[in-house]
Amino acid sequence: MGILALLLGACSRTPTNEPKGKPAEAGRALRHLMLTTPAEKAGLKPTEAFPRVFGVLLDWPIGQDTATIFASSSGAASLYTTSTFGIIGGEQHASVRTAATNLVRACDRLIASSHPTTEYPYPGKDHVRFYLLTFEGVRVLETDLASVEQGKSQYGDVFDLGQEVLTQLRRITEKP
Repeated sequence: MGILALLLGACSRTPTNEPKGKPAEAGRALRHLMLTTPAEKAGLKPTEAFPRVFGVLLDWPIGQDTATIFASSSGAASLYTTSTFGIIGGEQHASVRTAATNLVRACDRLIASSHPTTEYPYPGKDHVRFYLLTFEGVRVLETDLASVEQGKSQYGDVFDLGQEVLTQLRRITEKP
């Protein structure tokens, strides 16, 4: 069973945590669910490969909307947006699992640059926000979009790994 299914099954089914309503709200609801469900509620525990970080949400602006890549240590990966587009799942594909776990593993080194949070707003205009889902709670860091896109940021390589998750998700959804 994938992490998304575990999280959905681990949470009580209430209107505040189940994706419902307008299609544009589904991505926001799933993003919020990933950010607010503790690891233990999903049956996740630290491992040798993933001792601190079990998931990542990477938010960045695309025009007037915001895209969020979710990746987990189980290889699950999804794309959520503030528009009506999204891709959920993907862990049944080896390329997606590899990209997702590479991103989560790389985010472990961002712990020292991040700080704990219990608030989950989208980033400001022209900024990128990384939410690290750790076994101790959610941590966040933010940087400017231009520097990561141009490879001038210390977070550029991790942003690129997030873009690789997106590429692999896109490839599995394309028609042959």
